[in-house]
Amino acid sequence: MSLPSTPIEAGGRGSVGRVSKATISLLSVLAMVAFAGNSLLCRIALKETSIDAATFTTLRLTSGTAILLLFARFRASGAVVQGDWMGALVLVIYAFAFSFAYEKLTAGTGALLLFGGAQAAMIGYGVWIGERFRGPQVLGIVIAIAGLVALLLPGLAAPPYGAAILMLGSGLAWGMYSLLGRRRGDPISTNAGYFIRALPIAVVVSLAWSDYFSIDTTGALCAAASGAVTSGIGYIIWYTVVREITATSASTMQLSVPAITAIAGGVLLAEPLSLRLIVSSIATLGGIGLFISSMRR
Repeated sequence: MSLPSTPIEAGGRGSVGRVSKATISLLSVLAMVAFAGNSLLCRIALKETSIDAATFTTLRLTSGTAILLLFARFRASGAVVQGDWMGALVLVIYAFAFSFAYEKLTAGTGALLLFGGAQAAMIGYGVWIGERFRGPQVLGIVIAIAGLVALLLPGLAAPPYGAAILMLGSGLAWGMYSLLGRRRGDPISTNAGYFIRALPIAVVVSLAWSDYFSIDTTGALCAAASGAVTSGIGYIIWYTVVREITATSASTMQLSVPAITAIAGGVLLAEPLSLRLIVSSIATLGGIGLFISSMRR
């Protein structure tokens, strides 16, 4: 999956001492692995099995809805479902663009484009509301953009442009989803509300794509795991982490996800780590890291 930007809302250590540092470190690692797992499961399903992208997405949202509702119902108090239809719509856009892009992108390239798109949405929102950036932040943005441009320049190692644009759009949608969610209260109930509203939209899209319907057991299991484990449970773990650490620390952690995805993609799927991807990753993630590190606390 992908990389949520909601840590921007977690401005400090709201509950220091409630969870030990060792536990936070372990949960942080699990969350990053879960986010990388979203990309890997989608890529494995679409490359190694016969499931189509629309069916994969619908099953992913279905299993994600089920696990989030389960967790929400067993909460001690509070509403089971929050959220709104706007959040559900951008969730659908993110999820479908993500899956269709991964039909032609490698796991590492897709994760880098997704991460870049999500951060672009968050930074763009800051510009829109009038935030002023200092020199190092501007330099970081320029370096990150240069890294993405380098990845997309014509050449044998360039990813397919249609798929790349889809993944950038997926990242932008995820950034918007995060911005919408930061105004809400309980993250489990909010995500449950978004998912349950997104599900009927996803079914309609899948029906419109029914001429290409294809499914097998392995593909369905990958979709279910992506929705229930690396999305649903992954989000719950991450929201536990962001309540215990600073926004800068949380954002910096996400820089590891494209690297984890690219390495795992090479090991599990024999996908090459091209020089272009390595250089682009260093520039893009380094630029974003410079931007984050120079943020005012």
